[in-house]
Amino acid sequence: MEAILLVGGQGTRLRPLTLTTPKPMLPLAGIPFITHQLLRARQAGVEHVVLATSYRAAMFRDHFADGAGLGLALSYAVEDEPLGTGGALRNAAGHLRGDGPVIILNGDVLGGLDLAALVDRHRHGGAEVTLHLRRVPDPAAYGVVTTDPDGRVLAFEEKTRHPSTDQINAGTYVFSRPALLSIPPGRVVSVERETFPRLIAAGSRILSLLDDDAYWLDIGTPATYIRGNCDLVTGLAPAAAGHAPPGERLVLAGAEIGDGAELSGGTVVGRNAEIAAGAQLHRSVIFDNARIGRGARLTDTVVGGGARVGAGAVLNGVMLGDLTEVRPGARLLAATATAG
Repeated sequence: MEAILLVGGQGTRLRPLTLTTPKPMLPLAGIPFITHQLLRARQAGVEHVVLATSYRAAMFRDHFADGAGLGLALSYAVEDEPLGTGGALRNAAGHLRGDGPVIILNGDVLGGLDLAALVDRHRHGGAEVTLHLRRVPDPAAYGVVTTDPDGRVLAFEEKTRHPSTDQINAGTYVFSRPALLSIPPGRVVSVERETFPRLIAAGSRILSLLDDDAYWLDIGTPATYIRGNCDLVTGLAPAAAGHAPPGERLVLAGAEIGDGAELSGGTVVGRNAEIAAGAQLHRSVIFDNARIGRGARLTDTVVGGGARVGAGAVLNGVMLGDLTEVRPGARLLAATATAG
């Protein structure tokens, strides 16, 4: 079994963190986000994964190498210029090794979908493409998918103001090899706006698997990035290979926690970070080598690698980039993003 993992986006909504690190490589409960996806793919029987990269592509290869450390074979398809979701898939197709169906994973989604069930639906239904769908209260921000009673896809509308259904495209697919190779090579293609509508119009058999129960989170915003970390630590999200046991906090190797410091709500403290005495951290993510001063109070906050927060500072809903310094006693409130 093979998979393509789309990891080429620039993650602009998570700046300043993504100025130095691609979004899929940001730490989630102590390991790069896509490590969770890769391990879940392996558990579903995937042996070879192609990473479709563009932005800061070398960081993926430098970290994962050939994938042997994860029990996988990894290949890298690099786009010199972004090709869109469909163009990225077509570019990655040249690195595949077999001729069977291909699982497509989205580098934005932390999920607990049963990938083997999606593949079974695809194979037994004789589909060209099978999409994971879920219902959401406000579908206007997503691609909405209309299906018949048997789950065959009838229409696909990308981010319409007046959606005709609450079923959305949840970003995980299975493609047959012919459907994948039907995407035009060498140009920008949106799989959502071009490929799916074209296949539907041509009468191709596009099926769906509706699963509202599996954990699903787009980690592309500051709020959801923090939530994904905390959900993994507290056990609300399925952890990869036991990397994040349920609890109120996750303190990684080499971190120092001062007397009386309080860490709650799924807070993550990175490697070799220092939390001074009396600091209070709730639902916050502290990157490696960061320093939090005595009595500082952080809520729903991300502190980038090597950043410094002074004693008595109060931060709520803030994202600090790598190497940022916050003076003692400062007050930074929601919607503040600070680069180093």
